[in-house]
Amino acid sequence: MVADQAQNLQVTQDFLANSSGGPTVLRILLGTQLRRLRQEQGISRHDAGYAIRASHAKISRMELGQVSFKRRDVDDLLKLYGVDDTDQREALLGLISSANAQGWWHKYGDVLPNWFGVYVGLEEAASVIRTFEVQFVPGLLQSEDYARSVIRLSRNATSDEDVDSRVRMRMYRQRRFVEPEAPRLWAVIDEAVLHRPYGAPEVMRGQIEHLIEMGRRPNVTIQIATFAMGGHPAAGGPFSILRFPTPQLPDVVYLEQLSSALYFDKYDDTHRYAQTMDHLATQAPPPDATEEILRGFLERYS
Repeated sequence: MVADQAQNLQVTQDFLANSSGGPTVLRILLGTQLRRLRQEQGISRHDAGYAIRASHAKISRMELGQVSFKRRDVDDLLKLYGVDDTDQREALLGLISSANAQGWWHKYGDVLPNWFGVYVGLEEAASVIRTFEVQFVPGLLQSEDYARSVIRLSRNATSDEDVDSRVRMRMYRQRRFVEPEAPRLWAVIDEAVLHRPYGAPEVMRGQIEHLIEMGRRPNVTIQIATFAMGGHPAAGGPFSILRFPTPQLPDVVYLEQLSSALYFDKYDDTHRYAQTMDHLATQAPPPDATEEILRGFLERYS
């Protein structure tokens, strides 16, 4: 068991040394380590909470990486879980400062909902993102003018300053996908998105041209789920699947709602969504047909 703990810790340290994922991922990694250690000792969340003068709910939030960590709490938990090796203890405790740090997106905190901040942190660390969208072009593929038109529809954007800030943030999120060693992005977009105009015709034309340009990048795959497909297994709504470059982090499925979001990381859930995405990619016209489909819509907005 000690050897397994050391191996898991080494993976975490290697990921920390090579990741730009920021504090969200580090909190999840630290929480994952604490959950594994607790389960190996057969200790309940209730008993763990009692040991740090807290509730089982706080232990759950810590293990999910949803809260910041106090060094005293983590130290007490490690003692409870039988982590006696000084190097292992200090290595885990050493993650706390980085895990509690603020990511770049916190400067947009005045317009960024807390529930979406979690997603942005995960997005920063993901090596592969697969997404299906039915109403808008996915945010990571939006042109600036299209993004502005979409954001203006939000009831949360109450001023021009809010809109500008949200647009800047959306554009900044896209930077990783045009850099060297960029993450992989695979988007399946329902044809209805292309029929639904946001902004003037020139805005839609610019957006479609942007999709064509992005689709030519080696790390970006775009497919259009055409009406000719008929029904498909993703008819329930949009979703994204995020995969990370470490076995310590499971895939995460993200479902955005009107004023909140759902995150799934259990295998049964993520596997079901992965299968749905696979079916979509198989049923939709292949990626090499996407540019022709998009050019057909350019004429509509000319």
